[in-house]
Amino acid sequence: MGDSKEAMIVARDLTKTYSNGTDVCALDRVNIVIEKGEFVSVMGPSGSGKSTLLNLLGTLDMPTSGEIWIDGVDVSALSGNVLADFRRKNIGFIFQLFNLIPILSAWENVMLPLMPYRRSQPFRVQDRARDLLEAVGLGQRLDHLPGQLSGGEKQRVAIARALINEPSMILADEPTGNVDTKVGDEIMQLLEDLRKTRDQTVMVVTHNPRIAAYADRTYFLRDGAVVDESHLGDERPIRAFITAPGKV
Repeated sequence: MGDSKEAMIVARDLTKTYSNGTDVCALDRVNIVIEKGEFVSVMGPSGSGKSTLLNLLGTLDMPTSGEIWIDGVDVSALSGNVLADFRRKNIGFIFQLFNLIPILSAWENVMLPLMPYRRSQPFRVQDRARDLLEAVGLGQRLDHLPGQLSGGEKQRVAIARALINEPSMILADEPTGNVDTKVGDEIMQLLEDLRKTRDQTVMVVTHNPRIAAYADRTYFLRDGAVVDESHLGDERPIRAFITAPGKV
């Protein structure tokens, strides 16, 4: 399993089946490899299995069969507190709906994931949260509640929160789905800049070819399976015309 130890993410024959009176196969023997420091997007129509794949790679759900290796660790074999600790230390999540606590300030929302563990950290969580908010351009908004922030600002808070544990990888589920095109481009450029400066692996799930164009490469899902881009016909993004701003 040499490639498992060299890559950040390796999924082998990843399958997820849900049973609700009848079996529904959400993912069917998916194989992917994402290298350390790589920026990868996952595209596909609604119901293709994108979010299921992200939840499995983020260890929020367990596969029906197959293997998931993250930074050389077989997370399929982990469970309980061991799995929760691994997730907390290694994975940062960015959600489409921000998932901010409305009664907490931006600063408190960023600190929240590590507050139960703050005494065991080699850094002051309060200082780290402040530094991250400054890094995403919100140094003047620390004390603002989510209701006082724009959609783009809320997503920047969510990005700072995803970075609070210094994760080796970031998983983003439609991170620009609730902002306009201009703000979406700003969010994606911020993710790209953070990836480069912090040497993190980033995977973005999206249905938007403009957003996918920020990635180094893209996996396409259809009916729970990875498909070759050349087989997508009219569904295939025309990359000659859909290019992320600033990318050649």
